[in-house]
Amino acid sequence: MISSADLKKRYLAFFERKGHKRIPSASLIPEHDPSVLFKTAGMHPLVPYLLGEPHPLGKRLCNVQKCMRTDDIDEVGDAWHLSFWEMLGNWSLGDYFKDEAVQMSFEFLTKELKVPVERFSVTCFAGDKDAPRDEETARTWEKLGVAKNRIHFLPKKDNWWGPAGQTGPCGPDTEMFYHAQDIQEKSTEEFVKLSSTGPFCEIWNNVLMQYNKTADGKFVELKQKNVDTGMGVERVTAALSGADNVYACDTLAPILDKVLSISTAGTAKTNRNARIVTDHLRAAVMVLGDDKGVVPSNVDQGYVLRRLIRRSIRHGRMIGIKGEFCSEIAKVAVDVMGDSYPEVRKNSSRIFAELKKEEEKFSIALENGTKLLEKKLQLLGESHQKTLDAKSAFDLFQSFGFPLEITVEMCKEKGFLVDEAGFNSLMKAHQELSREGAEQKFKGGLADHSEETTKLHTATHLLNEALRQMVDPSIYQMGSNITKERLRFDFNYDKKLTDEQIKKIEEWVNNVIKAEADVSFEMMDIEDAKKLKAQGIFEGKYEKIVKVYTISKGGKVYSRELCGGPHVKNTRELRSFKITKQEAVSAGVRRIKAIVE
Repeated sequence: MISSADLKKRYLAFFERKGHKRIPSASLIPEHDPSVLFKTAGMHPLVPYLLGEPHPLGKRLCNVQKCMRTDDIDEVGDAWHLSFWEMLGNWSLGDYFKDEAVQMSFEFLTKELKVPVERFSVTCFAGDKDAPRDEETARTWEKLGVAKNRIHFLPKKDNWWGPAGQTGPCGPDTEMFYHAQDIQEKSTEEFVKLSSTGPFCEIWNNVLMQYNKTADGKFVELKQKNVDTGMGVERVTAALSGADNVYACDTLAPILDKVLSISTAGTAKTNRNARIVTDHLRAAVMVLGDDKGVVPSNVDQGYVLRRLIRRSIRHGRMIGIKGEFCSEIAKVAVDVMGDSYPEVRKNSSRIFAELKKEEEKFSIALENGTKLLEKKLQLLGESHQKTLDAKSAFDLFQSFGFPLEITVEMCKEKGFLVDEAGFNSLMKAHQELSREGAEQKFKGGLADHSEETTKLHTATHLLNEALRQMVDPSIYQMGSNITKERLRFDFNYDKKLTDEQIKKIEEWVNNVIKAEADVSFEMMDIEDAKKLKAQGIFEGKYEKIVKVYTISKGGKVYSRELCGGPHVKNTRELRSFKITKQEAVSAGVRRIKAIVE
């Protein structure tokens, strides 16, 4: 049985032998980029470099990245889906391409991990009007020894990545599937069925960024072709150990055992509710433990975090867990994840405190929701009706976090039914809107390198420095989000800025704009960057060589900050800067929204 730690160690060592430089895991919270709420893949921090910015460590990179995604949260609890996971990745930034990427993947799987070639199948892009069938990748797989009947061509929805926005880099991908038993699929149709129901587990995906999608919808060959790969640590660890589900891996099994030990569900490790509690509380621990300091709220990352915690509580109740239990489970998650991510141990007090607060709040919501439901049932009984309507059930879900199962159970106890079909229709429509909303998030930020976001990105550096100069030298960035319309900047400060302070900040930034200061970057050793007092979050591990942007004029330095870009060449391109709003985010954290005109 391979451990998660051993898998990560062997993966990184293998790709370092292949000339890749190791980079650290970035924060779960994206910096400057509104395209997603959380880092959903290892490539997210590398978008500027995939688009052509030079990386300080060169063209070959590898790492383990903390990742989170909740667009398929309803699938969590099955055999393989998780909301938080660790992603192994290797990248080629305009260096090697299809043939070498596939060869390295094959070598790592068969030589390093000793996976028999008979135990995995692969998929390639089937081709369409935008791009041809990827015969080149398929030929490489066949040349390496993968049987032709185990190479499957699938359409764009299965084997294509991107672009991250409406335009930009994209291309076919090739996926690797492992099966613990020697299962011989008879056709592509049978393979699709087997891979969706369990026996075949997707363990690795190589994205081959070959094209650029233009504004008029055309796909043209990229000058810089990239490779972006992703291998899920939990999936591979479980699959190679012969397990048929991801909860058997060593970073989830101890948490699941703890959940089952305090529930009345027995020891059935296939219990979906227990799996959901396990996944969601581990994810909550990783978000709360991140140095960016997100806490439960009603917007953005805080809303997702709140939803994860409250879903954990609901599903815990459904398996008989009484009283407050989130911190008890979280302690196990901190122990499991703390060796790989020291920030989780460092921030454990915040983790436990916020979980306790949220659990207390939701207990009140449960109580109030129960009272409302009882009133509705009383009115139904008085009118001699026996079925709670779909809208009432859905309102309980939206307002109080009641899942359909709890509503059905409570109604059944009092002799009532629920319009479950109607509820499911409303839920489907709600999920579709949420999904469309998530897709809209891919329209801005670094993903498009547009002129507007580039200007706002540079303005963010100036705002960061202006806050230290005009308000408090101990201020530092705690989060940033940039769209084409505005910048949003979170920073540590415990009181509202005065009108006079806001005026001084605006004047400072606008004076730098009027000075027509140059914006340049330099690759340097991280210790040299620290000596120059470059601004950056230096927690945990960092690349030895970093990229430092300096805004200066005639020897006078206005701003010096670690960053990946993009930026304007001269501050005169910003024209003018204006703060449009300030607000509190959480205790000790303020938020500024601003524009350039």
